[in-house]
Amino acid sequence: MIKKVKSSQLRPGMYIHDLNCGWLEHPFWGSSLKVRDAATVNKIVNLGIREVFIDTEKGIDVAGVPERDRPAEHEHHFDNTDENVQAATVPETEEYDLGFKEIRRVPLHQEIFRARKIKDQAMLTVRNVMNEIRGGGNVEKEQVEDTVNDIIVSVMRNPDALGSLGRLRKSDEYLYAHSLNVCVLMVSFGKYLGFEPMLLRDSGIGALLHDIGTMHVPEHILNKRSALSGEEYDLVREHVESTRRVMESSRGIPVTAVLTAYQHHERIDGSGYPQGLKGNEISHAAQAMAIVDVYDALSTKRSFRRRMPPTQALQMLYEWSGTKFDRELVQNFIRCIGIYPAGSVVRLESGLIGIIVRHNVEKLLEPVVRIVFNAKTHMPVTIPYDIDLAADTGRGAGDRIAGFELAEEWDIRPERYL
Repeated sequence: MIKKVKSSQLRPGMYIHDLNCGWLEHPFWGSSLKVRDAATVNKIVNLGIREVFIDTEKGIDVAGVPERDRPAEHEHHFDNTDENVQAATVPETEEYDLGFKEIRRVPLHQEIFRARKIKDQAMLTVRNVMNEIRGGGNVEKEQVEDTVNDIIVSVMRNPDALGSLGRLRKSDEYLYAHSLNVCVLMVSFGKYLGFEPMLLRDSGIGALLHDIGTMHVPEHILNKRSALSGEEYDLVREHVESTRRVMESSRGIPVTAVLTAYQHHERIDGSGYPQGLKGNEISHAAQAMAIVDVYDALSTKRSFRRRMPPTQALQMLYEWSGTKFDRELVQNFIRCIGIYPAGSVVRLESGLIGIIVRHNVEKLLEPVVRIVFNAKTHMPVTIPYDIDLAADTGRGAGDRIAGFELAEEWDIRPERYL
């Protein structure tokens, strides 16, 4: 039961269904959260939030408070130059009930080693699945589910580890790496949106398998460098139907996973395919995955085009919000991954070049950058060091990000420094 209560009535043990304010007006990990202690209550009250909606089925109740309707959505605008963009405050621990105990967050440098092993195993899984589909076989649910569970645990420990490794890929392995990275991003985004554990895992499975139908598309069409003909484009579009058929014929694949994969090319204005669905005719998870899928495709190097900087990809998504994509979902995705994703290479106004290693939770435009190269001297630094762009004093204070750089143009391998 959803109830509207005064913020002063909140107590530890309650579950907030919606904070009843805009997405830039609070620093929490999504608009839904468990009230774990009095400090959380004080933070909400001090933010000036007067009333919130609680879910009495997920937490304790307040006697005498009537049930209310679901709160209205709030609309805000994104500007990637706005220094007031707020990041989510990440809790130190998360309870995740899919057979896992409490998962403790760890720094990037601790999770990166485990993330590398998970990525390597997941890439092998994707290759095996796609080779099986290419040969006319089906998906083994257990193998895929184990892979998604490993990804979920890594994201819980540190979402930047697998995310940063996902930016490192070869153009000739696009299909495999794209499937894996969409899964990683979908799990991170789903967690941010407050997906229940089963929905998080099922949508992760759908993300990992969302492009398996491409194995039935002729390879020369998939790798074509020039524009596709109308007939060729129709063949590519058929991969969605092929994906659905394979997933439905495979034993034990969840219905939610099938639906998420099947609808990820639909658009809220009805311009998508295969069914031309509009608005809420498209599942919430599929709408989220559509954003993830397009973002990864835009920001990835292909054999026929260069990689688009993440800021430009996010700006394009924002321009399409309200027509192709749900506006609030796009805004939440921007908050989820940050303006400057971990693992990306940036140039500072000083001429120093570094790798994003951590977001500052209060200032997404001022992350922590690991300096590895000096563009003015065209030389790598002797000993890499970190600059916190949000700091008022200390080394690098006052420096700012001037823009993204392509790692290969400076012969930088980000994975060496993470």
